[in-house]
Amino acid sequence: MKHIFHLFLLFLHMSCKKDFHCCGFLSNAESSRTFAVRTRFYLPILIVLTLLDGGSSASASEAHVLESLKASFRVVVVASGLDHPWAVGFLPSGEILVTERSGDLRLIKKGELQEAVVEGLPEISAKNDQGGLLDIALDPAFDQNGRLCLSYVAQAEGGRGTEIGCGIFRDDRLDEFKVIFRALPKNKSGRHFGCRLLFADGYLYATLGDRGNRPQAQDRATHPGSVVRLMADGTVPADNPFIGHSAYQPELYAYGNRNPQGLAQDPITGAIWMHEHGPRGGDELNRLMAGANYGWPVISYGKEYFLPKAVGEGTHKSGMEQPIHYWVPSIAPSGMTFYSGPDFPGWRGSLFLGSLKFQELVRLELDQGQVVAEERLLSAEFGRIRDVRQGPDGALYLLTDAAEGQLLKLMPAD
Repeated sequence: MKHIFHLFLLFLHMSCKKDFHCCGFLSNAESSRTFAVRTRFYLPILIVLTLLDGGSSASASEAHVLESLKASFRVVVVASGLDHPWAVGFLPSGEILVTERSGDLRLIKKGELQEAVVEGLPEISAKNDQGGLLDIALDPAFDQNGRLCLSYVAQAEGGRGTEIGCGIFRDDRLDEFKVIFRALPKNKSGRHFGCRLLFADGYLYATLGDRGNRPQAQDRATHPGSVVRLMADGTVPADNPFIGHSAYQPELYAYGNRNPQGLAQDPITGAIWMHEHGPRGGDELNRLMAGANYGWPVISYGKEYFLPKAVGEGTHKSGMEQPIHYWVPSIAPSGMTFYSGPDFPGWRGSLFLGSLKFQELVRLELDQGQVVAEERLLSAEFGRIRDVRQGPDGALYLLTDAAEGQLLKLMPAD
């Protein structure tokens, strides 16, 4: 738009160069009339050019080449007009599903965002806070059973809480929806719900935030502030680490988490990685291990929001895990995936995640389970990055968290 406006001014200047007043400050009536006539003639041209420019915004972004240390790429807008999108799921048909935190599930078909929302969802508690419709995960046998699972916030007696439910996606709607997990206890807080989902090795993993009640993260009699592991139907695996402890929630797989919103499996090693939001500093990247205590709120690399003091007892304590990597100041991480696609050979094996705070895509290089390099991409180019996924085509996809959010695709520059 800016370059078209400049061209318009130049063109007007050239047409008026015989009349000094038309190009200057219009010091008399004659120059005013001259300017007005010529503006009425050229202004419609400017409007048409502007509309054409707006209609080609995706093409402009495609032509804009961006540089990484190990790749050159461009960003293509796949879909726009999403209401605070939270997660993306790819169907075998080539269609794409996107969750909106406001409570709708949207379908992108043949590259077009459908106006009609997907019907058949449960009642979702979506307020002006961190709740609403969250993650989506396709059953590993989706080709045969059409089953997918959603995490979302529900209202019930005692307040609100994270729930997980699954249904059959067919004819562009969700049928036979059934709740398979409810995080307890519920409360009236509007923050720290988690909740990323991951099907891996025959199990369904889900991250749960502490719901703003810090002590719950160390209380194994409750779900908040933990990672739970379920069978696909919601039953409890017989080898979960706290089975046999009658006072503990049997779904717990790990605990001591603040608000984890990233979960991904390394396609090479099979290890599951997760990240979580710290308070003022202290966002963490961890490997998920059975029975592990990740320390919140006893240990943290973050500080209190309103006091110049560290959270808890410090940064280390026996029996509590140290993060593989942490960020001070906080980047507010969200979404995560390992890249293994063909488009960017230099990125293979890298771990990608979004930064909500700095509006960046973060690329981490790993070596023997340790972070050896970090690169920041797309700084404030597209807004807050909420989800990062590798699609079935091997490309990297991003969701931007905004009232007019977008689904973006990273493609090679060539």
